[in-house]
Amino acid sequence: MAVLSRLRPSDRRIAEFARVYATHRPLVQRGLTVGFVLYVFIATYQGVAARPAPKKGKAKDAPARDGKPARVAVDAVFYQRLGVILRIVIPSIRSKEALLLMMHSSLLVFRTAISLYVAALDGKIVASLVRGQSLEFLLNIIRWLLVAIPATWTNSWLSYVQNKLAIAYRTRLTREILKQYLGEESEGPDGKVYYKLSNLDDRIRNADQMITHDIQRFSSHLAAIYANLAKPILDVILYNYQLAQNVGAEGLVVLTILIQSSAALLRAVTPSFGTYTAQSAALAGSLRHTHSRLAEFSEEVAFFGGEEAERQIIEKEYLALVRHEEKVMSRRWWYGCAEEGVVKWLWGSFGLVVCAIPIFFKIPGISNIDLGSRTEGFVTNRRLLLSSSDAIGRVMYSYKDLAELAGYTARVSLLLDTMSDVRKGKFEKALVASAKDEENSRIMRGRGQVFEAEDIQFENVPIVTPNGDILLRSLTFSVKPGEHLLIVGPNGSGKSSLFRILGGLWPVYGGIVRKPPASDFILIPQRPYLSLGTLRDQVIYPHSQEQMTSRGILDADLLSILAVVGMDSVVEREGGWDVAREWREALSGGDQQKIAWARLFYHKPKYAILDEATSLVPPDMEGKMMEYATALGITLLTVSHRPSLWKYHSTILQFDGQGGYVFTKLDAERRLSLQEEKQEMEAKLLEVPKMKLRLAELRLVAGARGTKAQ
Repeated sequence: MAVLSRLRPSDRRIAEFARVYATHRPLVQRGLTVGFVLYVFIATYQGVAARPAPKKGKAKDAPARDGKPARVAVDAVFYQRLGVILRIVIPSIRSKEALLLMMHSSLLVFRTAISLYVAALDGKIVASLVRGQSLEFLLNIIRWLLVAIPATWTNSWLSYVQNKLAIAYRTRLTREILKQYLGEESEGPDGKVYYKLSNLDDRIRNADQMITHDIQRFSSHLAAIYANLAKPILDVILYNYQLAQNVGAEGLVVLTILIQSSAALLRAVTPSFGTYTAQSAALAGSLRHTHSRLAEFSEEVAFFGGEEAERQIIEKEYLALVRHEEKVMSRRWWYGCAEEGVVKWLWGSFGLVVCAIPIFFKIPGISNIDLGSRTEGFVTNRRLLLSSSDAIGRVMYSYKDLAELAGYTARVSLLLDTMSDVRKGKFEKALVASAKDEENSRIMRGRGQVFEAEDIQFENVPIVTPNGDILLRSLTFSVKPGEHLLIVGPNGSGKSSLFRILGGLWPVYGGIVRKPPASDFILIPQRPYLSLGTLRDQVIYPHSQEQMTSRGILDADLLSILAVVGMDSVVEREGGWDVAREWREALSGGDQQKIAWARLFYHKPKYAILDEATSLVPPDMEGKMMEYATALGITLLTVSHRPSLWKYHSTILQFDGQGGYVFTKLDAERRLSLQEEKQEMEAKLLEVPKMKLRLAELRLVAGARGTKAQ
C-alpha cells in the first residue's frame, strides 16, 4: 500500500498540473490543431500514394503469367500512367481545362464556407426555440432562406462545372487518341495505326470500345475524383478546426485516434476494385465485339445456318461477364455493410460522445453556460461533426473511386502504349509454330530497306504474314510505269500480302523495296469500301466536296466518269448527288465495283491494285474500264483468274503456293492458245473413262454375238 501511495500523484500535484495546463491551454490548443491539419495531409497522402508493386514470384504475379488480366491497383504504375494522361488532358495552366479546374476549386471552398455558416445558424435556430425567443427565431429563419440562394446556386454550378470538366477531358483525350489512331496524311504508311492494331497486334481486340466507352468513363471518374478528394479534405480540416474551438482540441485528438484505427481496419479488407473495373470493361468490350462480328458477317452466318453456334459464343461471353459482375456485387455487398457500419454508426457514436464533452465535463478555458447556449453548442457541434464524419467517409470512399479510376486508366494507357509501340514497329502477335524454326526466326528478326522511286522493284524480299507464316523466302520482280502486271496463284500464296507491302501496311523483313509513295496507289478489292455519306462522296472518297471543287472538278465531270462505267443513270435513279444512303445495301455487287472504278478514274493515281475488281462486272464493261484506265496512264497490278484480262497485261507474276514463283513477260495470245489447248485436252481426258466403258460394252456385245453364231 505504501508503494502504491508513493506512485499515485498527490492531489496537490494534480491541481498544480491542472493550473499549469489551464494557463498554457491556448498554446496547447494551437499545437494540437496544427498537428491535426498536418496529420490530415499526411494520412491522405499515405492513403492515396503509390503502393509498392508485389515482388516477382509472389502469388499476385501469377494471374498475369496464366493469361489472366494483371492486377490493377493504386500504385506507382497507376500514378505514372495518370501523369502521362494528365499532361494530355491539361496541357498547360492557361488551358480551358485548368481554368475550369480553378473555378471548380473556388466553388468547393465557397460551398464549405456556406456549410460552416449553416451549421452555426442551425444551432442558433434551436437555441432561440429553447429560449422561447420568437423574434430571434423568425430572423434566423429569414437568414436560413437567404443563405439558400447562394447555396443552391453553388451546388448547381458545381455539378455543371464538373460535367464540363468531364466533357473537356474527354474531348482533349479523344482528339489526341484519334490523331494517333488515324494518323496524319503526311505520315503515310507510318500512320494507319487503326489497321495495324487490328491486323498486326493482338493486345487490343476492341479499340472502338476503348475510344468510346472507356475514355468516357475515365473522363467522368477523373472529373469526379477531384471533388470527391479535394472537397472532403478541405471539409475535414475546416469542420474539425471549428469543432476544436467548440469542444477543445483534446476531444478532437481522441476522436481522430479512434477513427483512424477503425479506418485502417476497413482499408485492410477493401477488395481490389481497380482490378474488377478493368476486368468488367474488358469483358464488356469482348461481348460487344462478339455482337459486332455477328452483324458484320450476318450473311455468311445466315447461309451456313450458324445461329446456334453464334448463340453459344455470345452466351459464353455474356455468362463470363455476368459471373464477374455477380462476384463483384457480392464483394461490394459485404464491403458496403462493413463500410456503413464503421463510417456511419461507429463514427457517429464517437461523435456524440465528443459533442457531450462540454456539457458533462468542465473544460479549462470554457465557462459554464445556460441551457439555451448548451443546446446551441450541441446542435452546432453535432452538425459540424456529421459534416466532418461525412467528409471523412468520402475520403475513405475516394480510395474506392481511385481504384476504379485506376482500372479505366489502365485501359486508356494500354491503348496509348500499344499505339506508341505500333508506330515504332513493335508488335505482339501470336505466331504460327513454324515461326519458331531457326531459319524462319532469323527472317522474322530481320528488317528490309524501303526506298521511294518511280517504278516498283522487289529485291530478295520475303513475304511474311503478321502471324509469322513465311509465304515466300525471297521475291524479286520489277514493274515500270505503263507495264501492267498480272498476278495469279492459289489462295494463301501471297498475292494480297504483296499488295499490303506495297501499301506500306505490312513491315518488310528483308531485302530492298523500291516503290512510289502510298498516295500513288489505289486499291479496288472484290468487295469495295463504300463510306457513309452522299452518292458524290462514294466517287470522290476520301476527298470532300470542297477538295473536289478546288481541283476544278464539277458534278458534270463526275457524271461523265460514271458514264464510262455505265452508271450515269444511278444519279437520277437514286435522287441526285446529295442523297445519303447505306450504299452497301442500295447498290448491287456489280454496281459497287463500278463505283470503285469511277473512284479510280476520279483520282487518277499512278498505280491501281485490282484484287478481283471485275469479278461481278460483264466482260464488255470490264474491257472498257481496263482500256480507259490505260488511257489515263494508270499502271494496273491485277489479281484475277479471268483469261479475258490477260491481253491487257504485259508481265505476269505467278505463285505456286509452295513458296515458289515465276516472273516473266506475258504473251497473252500464246497463253490463251495454250489455255484453250489445255482445256481441250482436259475435256478429251474426261471423255476417256466413258470411251473405255463404251468399248468394254461393245466388246461384250460382239463376244455374245460370236458365241451365238457358233
